[in-house]
Amino acid sequence: MGFVLSSAGAFQILPQCAVVSSGTSHGCISNLCIRPHHLNFRSPPIRHLHNGNWRCKQRIIVVSSKGDEGDGDSSRNEVLEEDELVAARKALSETRARQEALEKEKDQLLEELARSETKHQEYMATILHDKDVAISELESVKLLFHQKLQESKQDLVELAVQVEKLAENTFQQVTSYILEDAQLRVSAAETSAAEMAYQIEEKIRNASEGVILSVIEQSKDAIAKALDMAEKAGEHATKAVAASTNDINSVDMIASVQSENMKLKSAVSDLESQLLLSKSKFDRLKLELQQAHSQVNSAELQANDADKALLEFQEASRKNSLEQGEETSPFLEKMNKDAAEREKAVSEAFKAELESIKAAIEAAKETTCSKDNAYMRTFQALQRSLRASESALKIWRQRAEMAESLLLNDGPQSEEDEDVIYAVNGGRLGLLADDDSQKWKLLSDGPRREVPQWMARRIWAIRPNFPPRAADITDALKSKFRSLELPKLDEVWSIAQQKPKEGDVLIGHVIEKETIEKKRKALERALQRKTTKWERTLEQTKSEPGTGTGREIVVSIHFQGFNWESWRRQWYLELAPKSADLSQSGITAVWLPPPTESVAPQGYMPSDLYNLNSAYGSNEELKHCIEELHAHDLLALGDVVLNHRCAQKQSPDGVWNIFGGKLAWGPEAIVCDDPNFQGQGNPSSGDIFHAAPNIDHSQDFVRRDIKEWLNWLRTDICFDGWRLDFVRGFSGSYVKEYIESSNPAFSIGEYWDSLAYENGNLCYNQDAHRQRIINWINATDGTSSAFDVTTKGILHSALHNEYWRLIDPQGKPPGVMGWWPSRAVTFLENHDTGSTQGHWPFPREKLAQGYAYILTHPGTPVIFYDHFYDFGLHDIITELIETRRRGGVHCRSSVTIYHANNEGYVAQIGDTLVIKLGQFDWNPSKENQMEGSWHKFVDKGLDYQVWIRQ
Repeated sequence: MGFVLSSAGAFQILPQCAVVSSGTSHGCISNLCIRPHHLNFRSPPIRHLHNGNWRCKQRIIVVSSKGDEGDGDSSRNEVLEEDELVAARKALSETRARQEALEKEKDQLLEELARSETKHQEYMATILHDKDVAISELESVKLLFHQKLQESKQDLVELAVQVEKLAENTFQQVTSYILEDAQLRVSAAETSAAEMAYQIEEKIRNASEGVILSVIEQSKDAIAKALDMAEKAGEHATKAVAASTNDINSVDMIASVQSENMKLKSAVSDLESQLLLSKSKFDRLKLELQQAHSQVNSAELQANDADKALLEFQEASRKNSLEQGEETSPFLEKMNKDAAEREKAVSEAFKAELESIKAAIEAAKETTCSKDNAYMRTFQALQRSLRASESALKIWRQRAEMAESLLLNDGPQSEEDEDVIYAVNGGRLGLLADDDSQKWKLLSDGPRREVPQWMARRIWAIRPNFPPRAADITDALKSKFRSLELPKLDEVWSIAQQKPKEGDVLIGHVIEKETIEKKRKALERALQRKTTKWERTLEQTKSEPGTGTGREIVVSIHFQGFNWESWRRQWYLELAPKSADLSQSGITAVWLPPPTESVAPQGYMPSDLYNLNSAYGSNEELKHCIEELHAHDLLALGDVVLNHRCAQKQSPDGVWNIFGGKLAWGPEAIVCDDPNFQGQGNPSSGDIFHAAPNIDHSQDFVRRDIKEWLNWLRTDICFDGWRLDFVRGFSGSYVKEYIESSNPAFSIGEYWDSLAYENGNLCYNQDAHRQRIINWINATDGTSSAFDVTTKGILHSALHNEYWRLIDPQGKPPGVMGWWPSRAVTFLENHDTGSTQGHWPFPREKLAQGYAYILTHPGTPVIFYDHFYDFGLHDIITELIETRRRGGVHCRSSVTIYHANNEGYVAQIGDTLVIKLGQFDWNPSKENQMEGSWHKFVDKGLDYQVWIRQ
């Protein structure tokens, strides 16, 4: 064995070359040389993992070759021998120094491993402590919630008991007062009746006694006179008898007797006349007595009537008390219900807060787990690095022993080993690794998934250019090279097979380049849209809040808006990424849910109008969502609730009619005919919404504050238009004032009432219904449009083979679309009629036909969020929107209806679009009145077909 000798004759140790052995040793070290064609091989560096960094170390390989000149002078050989020994010893010392450095590195890695284990233990202790603290906080929060819940329940029970006691006391007082008053009145009536009867009886008694006494006295006088006359007559008769007996002249006696009889007759006649007079007086007194009896009877009747009136009054008072009790019981039930709702709201809020706390704890746990995983991966990487260092140390020991054996080996070599060349990996120097190091692949993260082809191509484009390897197996077998049984190429770590990692410089550049490319393409698309808009011929159409430009398509995306459950998610953040898809689909405006703080999470019970942190997201998230919509040329319509507002404080009477926030109104802002909230304003100009205080829009300060709030939403929050909730509750003249003040790009009013039905079936004539909607639009002076509820209701029945309903007696569409299409906003479902509420859902199997109708007819069509993204109608609706654009249909387009019967419906909209609904066998060539060439643009069979004029 010998060592390499350079051309200058100096001895060298080559750090990067293959081991070459030639010749046989004859008891001493022979001449050495190096083959020039073998010196070009370069060995890849040994890589050791240390704290995530690769450190390169050169591999020293001792090479020898058989000298070309066999006979040299001995002096030269001795000099070479001494120099070679010095160089070998120097190389051996360097090897040992490197071995010591590896030992030191091993010690450092062990120390770092111990420190990482200590940190890991400390971190685990901290995590356990934080977990215990979080659990204790959660328990304390639960305990506090239960305490508050019990206190609220006790307060509500005490309030209900006090209210019941108050109502009972009030009822008892009112009842006792009414009974006392009735008793007083009855006693007064009885006293007056008794006094009147006593007076009448006294009068009758006195009159009767006087008359009877006078009659008796007169009778006694007359009887006494008659007795006197009878005595006198007897005496005369006696005298006459005596005279006759005494021979007195009988004629004189007879004359005297006759005169006496005459006197007696006159006395009797006088007595009879007096008796007649007494009788007449007695009859008159009897008549007066009867009259007195009749008066007594009338007095008794009056007393009976008074008793009846008293009984009726008592019955009426009892009924009134019962009615008051019935009126009080709903109030108590409402109070109990409100208390239960408040308790439920508080519990739900607390549950939401508890859920957020749990989510935070889960996030902390996940963070802890991720940190634990990171520490474990670091620990495993350190272990792998330690193993790689141990394997490298083992290799260096083997190489040192090899070098030492080469230096000290004096034994003869066989002839067959003279021309043997040890090569690595088919002529290239590769990575020497044993099974253990190959098992760990000298990697920190272990095996990774395959990277995409595009990234592999880019990585291969910048890989080092290695010498070519032998491709033919016969050449390899004939070659003198002997394999060292190293790992195969696919078993060795390759950068082309690695997945992207955060922190990789190359991957960072690739991602940054892709991001820049995406932004560039987005900017090009935006510029292209702008250029296309500038190149279009603008129509001379006045833009009004009720119609916009006449070509708006409003998509119903509610956070509460058109999905009753949207508030359960971070809706603004979920909606913003959909802006690009909505814009590409042809949508021009998006209806957002109510933005204000609300008692109900859906947003339709607003309280503080200037607080925009709602269940759908924060104020900043709302602004971000609107910015995304504007970035994709979409209008943002805000859902504003102007009819009612929930109070935040109670009055001294316990009524919730004191508002808070920036608009701190009082009872004077509530209409006086609101039966539940003791308003002190003017009567309402519309229908009463019983769930919340109805705002009095006739008050100047109310209108001023609302106009300032709408302008704030327009300028600071950047809303473009309004959807007005429950406009039946106040006059449209106030809507006109609000629209003229805020100047929105578009305005829609929700005027929803019931259609006309007969025996459970929809009536054909719905003119009265659409007239009410038209009247409200007229009240706004045409500044606002309104939802075409009439068309929705008619479509429910018409699409079930009753297409004759789609034409009115004048040959026009039957809804608001037929009378005032530029103010008609057509729709199929919204958050009230559909979603999880389902008050009036559209037939699901007829949704495609319904959208085919409203998207090809005049008016401003509305697309429901659930239909577009959840019902699988995305592509169908997008195709119909493109059809509307190709046909030039807008909110003022004319409609000519050719057929409307049980089989189908055919209509021409404008000059360039024709639609057919149903199984009616028809095409434009069958219609004599249609001119030009028509191209079938959409064909959905028996559902609908659309033609566009070429």
